[in-house]
Amino acid sequence: MKTIATLGPEHSQSWQAAVQYDSGADIRLYPHVKALLDAFAGREVEYAVLPVYNTREGEKKQYFRFFDQIKSGYWIDNVILHSSLSLGVFDEEAASEDLRLLVGKREAFNQCEEFIENRLPGITEMSVQDIEQTVADLRRSGQVRGTAVIDSAEALNALGLRIVEREVAPHNRTRYAVLGHDLAPVTGYDATTLITEPLDDRVGILVDILSEFSRRGINIADMRTENDIKTQKLRIYLEAEGHIRTDILASALAHVESRVIQQQGMIRVLGSFPRVDMRTKYIKSFGFIGTGAMSRWFTKRLESEGYEVLLTGRTTALRPERMVERVDVVVVCVPISVTSATVRQYGPLIGPGKALILLAGESEETIRAALDATNGEVEVMLVHNLWGPQAATMKDKNAIVVRTPRSGMFCSEFEAFLYKHGADIYHDSPSKHDLLMGIGQKLPTLISVALAMTLHDNDITSEDIASHCTLTSLYPILAMSRVHSQNSRTYAEIMSTAGDSRKIVIDFARNLDRVIRMADAASIADLCALVDSNAEHLSEAFLQARMEQAKAVDDVLGRMI
Repeated sequence: MKTIATLGPEHSQSWQAAVQYDSGADIRLYPHVKALLDAFAGREVEYAVLPVYNTREGEKKQYFRFFDQIKSGYWIDNVILHSSLSLGVFDEEAASEDLRLLVGKREAFNQCEEFIENRLPGITEMSVQDIEQTVADLRRSGQVRGTAVIDSAEALNALGLRIVEREVAPHNRTRYAVLGHDLAPVTGYDATTLITEPLDDRVGILVDILSEFSRRGINIADMRTENDIKTQKLRIYLEAEGHIRTDILASALAHVESRVIQQQGMIRVLGSFPRVDMRTKYIKSFGFIGTGAMSRWFTKRLESEGYEVLLTGRTTALRPERMVERVDVVVVCVPISVTSATVRQYGPLIGPGKALILLAGESEETIRAALDATNGEVEVMLVHNLWGPQAATMKDKNAIVVRTPRSGMFCSEFEAFLYKHGADIYHDSPSKHDLLMGIGQKLPTLISVALAMTLHDNDITSEDIASHCTLTSLYPILAMSRVHSQNSRTYAEIMSTAGDSRKIVIDFARNLDRVIRMADAASIADLCALVDSNAEHLSEAFLQARMEQAKAVDDVLGRMI
């Protein structure tokens, strides 16, 4: 049988948290945190449960300081307790206006502050450590008239008090840390908490620490700082997603200590544990139609957020039509040319109350097909991620989100997932998306392919290009090289998109012909006027910002040539 130390008395919120963690354990109660931690450090118990965060009160900083008292053991798990605080009275006839004294623990007063101010203004508060003993003392002295107690409904009932108000602190949840003597195993959906020793002050140290996690795509779930009481030097408490035994998190901590703090032994890992999310999640499972590299890329990151993910395709044992029945959100991630047909095939199978997310590069026709093929109670949204499966993270990558009148809470949760992982999100209408993709993808790809054909037609070699290019003229050559060194099917799909992206290509061809004719006629004045007119439309601010980018690229290219 497990032995668990927690804060008493019986029926207290901490006791309830310990019971929730293991109802069959031997739960040993202690009057205060120091006694509890001493018992744990002395191995009198196997586990300890103590509160660290409350949704209404915030973090309990004093508890984090107690980690300094523990030289062995780890934070291995969490318990989320939905605390139903209630108001109890001794007198059967007592009304709210008759109350003069309110008894409770300090944290309960903090959590119920709004209720006390609105319903019991001017009442005297008596903060106590042991409510059970205080109630006994009040009864013994006969001083119960006009007195009320705030505690859990279970505790009030156990004390024989009459509950006159329930749920006096709505949305009240408390997070309890579970301490154990051995590090928790890796689950794949973990978090790690660490604490630093007092650090020497240095400009930018917090930013530098965070950047080591950020550039690796590691999310920081919680971070706060305070000055050490003795030295007044900075101390940092940090909770990062991932387990300390994974290479990516271990590497981040090693770099923080060696390159940022530049002192060994300044970081102590408090523990790793299954990740806890105080936010409400509505989605439990995703199902992908399409097993390509992009589907697998998203699957890995969705699983790291605790979602169940099923992959289906032409060769999988689990067929898409069976998968659709089992998941909350269906994601279509197939080549652009077959996206609409796939949606028409499987969309009718998606039940009401579920969602369809389209990972696609063409918007207007795809969304039209999705809205036509699915039940009116199915959420629909399109996401065009402007990165490929070779990207390490979403951070600073563009994601175009096209919401529809049927985009609801499931779609918003997926969008929040993109945002959390660092994507820069832009919202478009279907037609605007396709028009801008003509500029962002279709036209540059067509130009790159046509440029390569032109080099071939004129027997121009790579050596010829290198000897005659300026840094500026090298830009289209780099784009051409990118297109021709990766998956040709991807770029063929981009060039074949329909919708308003075709208008961009047609308009470009018409304008190119016009410029060629003006150049052949040596219409210098007209060409100058055309360039000046274009510059005015683009705006001075845009041109200046892009020139700064161009100079930065030139600087890099200049060093490589």
